[in-house]
Amino acid sequence: MKKALKLAFITCAVSLALAGCNQSNSLGSSAVKTEQTQQVKTYDAKTFFDTTSIMGSSFSPSGDKVLVSSDESGIYSLYEVDVKTGSKTRLTNFEDSTYPVRYFPNDERVLFTKDSGGNERYHVYVREVDGSIKDLTPGDETRAGFAGFTKDGSQFFITSNQRDAKFMDLYRVDSETYEMSPVYQNELGLDVGAISPDGRFIALSKNNTNKDSDTYILDTYKKSLKPQLISKHDDPAQYTPETFSTDGKYLYYSTDAKGEFSQVWRYELATEKHSPALEDEWDVNFIYFSKSGRYQVSGVNADASTKVTILDTRTGKQVAMPTLPNGNLRSVNFSSDEKTMAFYLNSDTSPSNLFVWQVGGISAKQLTNSLSKEINQSNLVQSTIVRFKSFDGLEVPGVLYKPKQASSTNKVPALIWVHGGPGGQSRTGYSATQQHLINHGYAIFAVNNRGSSGYGKTFFHLDDKKHGTDDLQDIVYGKKHLQSLDWVDSEKIGIMGGSYGGFMTAAALAFEPEEFKVGINIFGVTNWVRTLNSIPPWWESFKKALYDEMGDPATDGERHRAISPLFHAKNITKPLMVIQGANDPRVLQVESDELVAAVKANGVPVEYVLFEDEGHGFTKKENRISASNAYLNFLDTYLKESFGPQG
Repeated sequence: MKKALKLAFITCAVSLALAGCNQSNSLGSSAVKTEQTQQVKTYDAKTFFDTTSIMGSSFSPSGDKVLVSSDESGIYSLYEVDVKTGSKTRLTNFEDSTYPVRYFPNDERVLFTKDSGGNERYHVYVREVDGSIKDLTPGDETRAGFAGFTKDGSQFFITSNQRDAKFMDLYRVDSETYEMSPVYQNELGLDVGAISPDGRFIALSKNNTNKDSDTYILDTYKKSLKPQLISKHDDPAQYTPETFSTDGKYLYYSTDAKGEFSQVWRYELATEKHSPALEDEWDVNFIYFSKSGRYQVSGVNADASTKVTILDTRTGKQVAMPTLPNGNLRSVNFSSDEKTMAFYLNSDTSPSNLFVWQVGGISAKQLTNSLSKEINQSNLVQSTIVRFKSFDGLEVPGVLYKPKQASSTNKVPALIWVHGGPGGQSRTGYSATQQHLINHGYAIFAVNNRGSSGYGKTFFHLDDKKHGTDDLQDIVYGKKHLQSLDWVDSEKIGIMGGSYGGFMTAAALAFEPEEFKVGINIFGVTNWVRTLNSIPPWWESFKKALYDEMGDPATDGERHRAISPLFHAKNITKPLMVIQGANDPRVLQVESDELVAAVKANGVPVEYVLFEDEGHGFTKKENRISASNAYLNFLDTYLKESFGPQG
């Protein structure tokens, strides 16, 4: 299990920028004069979400098109993007979002995934060349995922829990007939991590604790089908399979056994020898190869930003990229002939845009313009990385956004933003929701409290079984840091977050009731006793790791009750907004229902927005627009106007 997934069942499935809320309110545009007489144009939520979110970079077999998913229609749908012209052709039109997997290697059929109303029971679908759709993994309770093609494209692999809701088995699918045959029946709670290009070797992982995992190799040519442990170690450490080499001779895996940060090592199947492959001063997050293996793509989580490196394995030298706009590279992919590269650039002030580059050429072509044409990018805000000392002297990092309106003579209200997880991380990059609030004069400090990923395994585990206590104090001390800034109104600081961040929001209002003026809880856990006893069945393989992180309900029920905001809701005296998706399988609707009722009983203003067609993270643009408007209206009413006993 990756660090960022240590409590994946309550980490946002979709970026918090996708969270949704109530009626849209068109705010229009206005100009705000700063101390330096700078004019800052503000935009309404509809304008910010006129921005297009886009993902996917699979090339068609001929290399003339790229498969993407875009929400330009209001819902994520599949499109083909013409490499020469940038023109898009829509391929799917469902009521629920569809997400791209890839083209078939030898023709223009397309694989994609879709759930139903946000229930996270994803199925694998194929779109035929004639446009017809086939669900390869039917069943109301089925959850499935794509696991890769064989090198010749004649077969591909999927994982599915159709046999047992708790475990994902591995199946081989014939690319022509779609006939499915079992490869590995998962009785041990292992997860498929990688498959060799010829389909012979399967790399599996097993979560032992939240600090320790193992990697296994399964040779499907052996009749026993018994996985072989290749990660023998004495001290707790994470071992996670990443990918096989294109010749099938090596498995690349990540491990934090050698230091604070994850490195990539290489295991030779023939000799069983291990050797280092890639290390950095930060976590190496991923590594993969182009079709022939000529290009190696790797990414490092460098202080909340992704640093991507592309290596030419023939020369051993880094590929020299052309001059590009500011931003971080992501989703790098190569055409089958490896002559063309697709990638995205993303920054705080620019959403992801798709580029293609003829490898070695002097310039890259930008195929999309995702930011709304109505928004001047210069009115958006670039973040800075800030560190502060917490209650015990621990240095805690965060991502700070200072509104352009802010100055020592024009102090602005501020928000502590808490990520999901708890093992998630607030990172740099574009967020329409955040930029909307910043644009309207709210500072945002996205604190990466202890327990966040990206800062080493020691920092990562500092919150184990201390949730709602030590990590909450990091949030409180982040607020104190904001109060030390001469451009922040120290009396107008609120807190908001989604998933685990929603829990932290409710916990802050319940356990530190005088610290924050308002809170916005977006599908956050309020009752850990119930939540830990009602996790989706498909998380069975890392339930032990989850319990090591949060505590076993059988033995830690008293502590879970003590940190659950619902049982202490009588302490909440500050205005609260709660957002929830009715189909959320991780944080059940009843969590939010009960908190709202309890806080209303205190005579405290509560705004509750429930989306009947969403789950854990909101995918429909209309809902995201409503969300952003609702956040702003709530904050303008209860934070900017200093709601209180006389307010």
